[in-house]
Amino acid sequence: MITRAGTPPWVRVLRVVFGVLGVVALVWIPVRNIGVAEFSLGNYLSYFTVESNILGVVVLLIGGLRDPGDRRWQLLRGASALYLLITGVVYAVLLANIDVMLTDKWINDIMHRVLPIVLVADWLLVPARLSVTGRLIGGWLIYPAVYGVYSLVRGAIVDWYPYPFLDPRGQGYISLLIGLVILAVVFALLATAVAGLGVMFGRRDSSALSGPDGAVTSERDGGPGRR
Repeated sequence: MITRAGTPPWVRVLRVVFGVLGVVALVWIPVRNIGVAEFSLGNYLSYFTVESNILGVVVLLIGGLRDPGDRRWQLLRGASALYLLITGVVYAVLLANIDVMLTDKWINDIMHRVLPIVLVADWLLVPARLSVTGRLIGGWLIYPAVYGVYSLVRGAIVDWYPYPFLDPRGQGYISLLIGLVILAVVFALLATAVAGLGVMFGRRDSSALSGPDGAVTSERDGGPGRR
């Protein structure tokens, strides 16, 4: 795996700025709803949007303050970019006109539009060349799969589902299953795209860092060396 030679300071500053913005957005809803009987913290934390944004905020803040460069960290960065991308795409296609308990427009925009764009942009600006393999794609998709199972099991217990496409009460389980299969295929394609873009942009950056004879002047993961 090859990553860019260091992260530009301005990128790290923006990571912290958007990370703090994300923290404010995530905390705003529970704080504003203190004492409101209809508000459920359990339901709030059961939205994929909220969970993916929490991960994205953690990645932004750690990336801005410490900027790790090891493979595990790059895998987590890629996963967070994927999950926020899923959040943005699903919202735009399926949920834009549906109430998902985010009545404040600025909060809604931050969680469904701003942070997805930021995490994907960060992945492209500081790419990690992870081999596009079935193991990588499958690993990234474990969390969405577990989330789907969790939502169905919890929904049956508390009689509440976070999203209409996860609610079997109106559509039935056959329709639900078909929809989930379609989503799984879309998510796999998005995961492949995220990994592939990391390779493409990482290769471009490696070429820029290499001299005429192919020597790499500096690399984030291993220092000077040859490819």
